[in-house]
Amino acid sequence: MTKRTISLLLALVMVFALFTGCAKPAPQPEQPEQGQTPAEPEKPKYSFGMVTDVGGIGDKSFNDSAWAGIEKAGQELGVEPKLLQSTKQDDYTPNLGSMAQSVDLTLAVGFLFEDAMKTSADQYADKKFGVIDTVVDKPNVMSVTFKEHEGSFLVGVIAGLTTKSNVIGFVGGMDFPVIRKFEAGFIAGVKSANPKAKVIVNYTGAFDNPDKGKEVALTQHQQKADVIFHASGACGIGVIQAADEKDFWAIGVDQDQAKESTKNKVLCSMIKRVDTATYTIIKAYTDDAFKGGAANAIELGLKEEGVGYSDNGKNVSAELAAHVEKYKAAINDGTIAVPPTREDLETFKPVEIK
Repeated sequence: MTKRTISLLLALVMVFALFTGCAKPAPQPEQPEQGQTPAEPEKPKYSFGMVTDVGGIGDKSFNDSAWAGIEKAGQELGVEPKLLQSTKQDDYTPNLGSMAQSVDLTLAVGFLFEDAMKTSADQYADKKFGVIDTVVDKPNVMSVTFKEHEGSFLVGVIAGLTTKSNVIGFVGGMDFPVIRKFEAGFIAGVKSANPKAKVIVNYTGAFDNPDKGKEVALTQHQQKADVIFHASGACGIGVIQAADEKDFWAIGVDQDQAKESTKNKVLCSMIKRVDTATYTIIKAYTDDAFKGGAANAIELGLKEEGVGYSDNGKNVSAELAAHVEKYKAAINDGTIAVPPTREDLETFKPVEIK
């Protein structure tokens, strides 16, 4: 190797050493000081979830409608809502407790939650709760109820003017005041539109038994009922199945149930905007407008568009729909006071509108 070659090599080594020495060392992650715990992940700004009643998701009615409102709010806020399903009433209190431990706002759907909600609201006083279909007088519980009798009156008018046999059926779930509001309003509507019509009333004793709903509906049909309105949760799926099999009209509830019929035998549906109720509670929570206690309970009727009827099956004629609108206007302006109870129904004087 020549002296010139050796000199060039030495020069290259010196240049490399120079640049290596000037290079900055890679930054090292900061370590917590001794005795200091690492920072926890930032908590989401909003968190909420729902506990179903025994009907559960998939009832095509009450719970599904409630969950739709919660999902809508979740999508708008970028929040993944949580869900706990109850298979029996004994699940209500532990499910509310479990949900309250994991979210800031716990929603429960159904009047059967009343006692469990009172217990949980006391136990988790630092958390917020929402309940549908009953009023819980606790400062951390927001309650929403409905004037189910008003919407039921309208479908009663439709049933009264549709029946050919003058025999109409009502299938309730569990015999409680909330379901009796459907019953009383429906009968008042039938009698106002068709004084000659008879209404058969039966209860399934459940909200989660389609087979029982079908059995009751078939029995009513054997008694000549050709229009049957149900307010029975998942039992109503059986009512609609019976209508398909025996070719009579069913009236759905809570949300439009036309798609549950394979033969388009859902005459119409009494809409109860449970989705609006759950969405309203969540919006109050996120907008810092949450107000608990009985004095701040919200009741949604025809005026508030919390109840009404729908006809996705296109089975209500334009003429009949126009006639129903006259009854709706009479309810809204106070001409008709729809009875919410059986006792009020006894003194109700049917109002015929031409």
